[in-house]
Amino acid sequence: MKIKYSELIDQTLYFPTEEFNVADNTLQFHDIPLMEVVEKFGTPLKFNYLPKISMNIERAKGWFKEAIEKNDYKKGYKYCYCTKSSQFAFVVEEALKNDISLETSSAYDMDIIRSLYEKGTYGKDVEVICNGFKTDDYLAKISDLINNGFQNIIPILDNYRELDKLTESIDTTFNIGIRIASEEEPKFEFYTSRLGIGYKDIIPYYSQKIAEHPNARLKMLHFFINTGIKDTAYYWNELYKCLRVYARLKKIAPEVDSLNIGGGFPIKTSLNFDYDYQYMVNEIVSQIKKFCEEEGVEEPNIYTEFGSFTVGESGGHLYKIISQKRQNDREKWNMIDSSFMTTLPDTWAISRKFIMLPLNRWEDTYERVFLGGLTCDSDDYYNSEQHTNAIYLPVFSETKPLYIGFFHTGAYQETIGGYGGVHHCLMPQPKHILIDKDEEGNFTYKVFREEQKAEDVLKILGY
Repeated sequence: MKIKYSELIDQTLYFPTEEFNVADNTLQFHDIPLMEVVEKFGTPLKFNYLPKISMNIERAKGWFKEAIEKNDYKKGYKYCYCTKSSQFAFVVEEALKNDISLETSSAYDMDIIRSLYEKGTYGKDVEVICNGFKTDDYLAKISDLINNGFQNIIPILDNYRELDKLTESIDTTFNIGIRIASEEEPKFEFYTSRLGIGYKDIIPYYSQKIAEHPNARLKMLHFFINTGIKDTAYYWNELYKCLRVYARLKKIAPEVDSLNIGGGFPIKTSLNFDYDYQYMVNEIVSQIKKFCEEEGVEEPNIYTEFGSFTVGESGGHLYKIISQKRQNDREKWNMIDSSFMTTLPDTWAISRKFIMLPLNRWEDTYERVFLGGLTCDSDDYYNSEQHTNAIYLPVFSETKPLYIGFFHTGAYQETIGGYGGVHHCLMPQPKHILIDKDEEGNFTYKVFREEQKAEDVLKILGY
C-alpha cells in the first residue's frame, strides 16, 4: 500500500527534475539543501538563486542561435531584460553579465539606468528599449541620457505626442521605435491594447511625421501581446499582422532593421509543465524569414523582452506550518507563518499557481489540506495545485514541524506586494537572502534584507 508522500509524488508528477530532488528525506532546489537554509535563516524566508538568472538567459540565446543557423537567417538576435519583472539591483546586475540589453517602462527605470552607469556596470553604449506610456518626466530623462551620449537609448513611441516632446528636447540624431497596438484575445474585456499605435495608422504616421524628420530615425517595430508566446492561432495571426506592417514599412523606410516581438516565454508553474521552447523559437525565426522572403524585404534583427522567464525561476518562498485547524469533517487548514496576500499576491489577485512542495518529511503519510495565511482576510489562502484540484502534504504533527516551499516566485511578487512597505494586517516582510556559487562551486548565502520589524511599519504609519 503506497501511503507515503514520496510515493504520491512518484505516482502523479515528473520527479525528480532538473531543479528538484530529494536527499535524506528533504527537498533540494538546484542541489541547495533547503532544510539547512531554514535552520540557518528561519522562516518565513524569501530567496533568490542568482545563477538561475544567467542560466535562463543563456538557454534562450542558445535556442535563437540554433534557430538562426538552422534557417540560414541573415540577421541577429538580441535578448532584453524587462526590468519591471524585478527591479532589484542584484537581478539586473546578474542579467547584465550575459551581454544583454534592458527594457524600461517608467521614468523611475531611467534612474536605474543612470545609477548603474555611475556605478560602472556599463558604459554609454548600453542599449535600452524604453517602453510604456511616457510622462513628461519619463521623456525628459530619456532625452537627457541621449543628449549626454547614450546613443543606444531607443524610445518606443506609444502615441503621437511622444515624438513631438522628444523633438523639442533632444539636440542630436536619435533612434526610435513604434509599438503596435495589438488586438487582444476575445476573452479580454477590451478589443485593442491601450498601448501603442494602431496597425492601420503606422504607415501614414511614418510618412507624415518621421520620414523627413531632421533627427529621428525609425529603427524598430515593437510587437507584444499579453497572453505571451504560445503555439496558438491567435498568436500566429497577430505575429503575421505585425509582419505585414513590417514589410510595408521596410519598403518605404529602409532604416528599419529590427523587430521586437516582446516577451511572454512561460515559466514552470507545475512539475508537469510541458512547453517546447526550441520548437517555438525555430517556428518564430522560420516564419519571419519565410514572410520576408515572400514580401521581398530584408529580414529584421529579432529582439525579445523576457521578464518572468529571466528572473521568475530564481525565486522561492519558504514557510513553516505552525498549526492545523479542522473547520468541519472534511476540511483541514494548515496555517503558514506568513501571508499569501502579502508575500505571493498573485495567488489571490489572479489565482496564480506556483510549484509547492514540502521541504521535509517526504517519507511520512500524507493528507489533503488547504493552506491559510495569517491575515484576517478570507482570500488569504492557497487551495490547489496547477496539476490537481487539491493540495496534499505530509500529515500535520505538533511534534514534527513541517516546512513547505513555493518556487519560481521571482517575478513581480515583491513589487506588487509593496516590498518593504505596509502590508495587509501589518504582516511583516520576510527575511530575504541571496544564494550564489563561489569559484569552487560552493553555495554562498547573503542576507539582502532582514525581516521587517514592528517599529519600521509603525514609523511608516506615523506612530
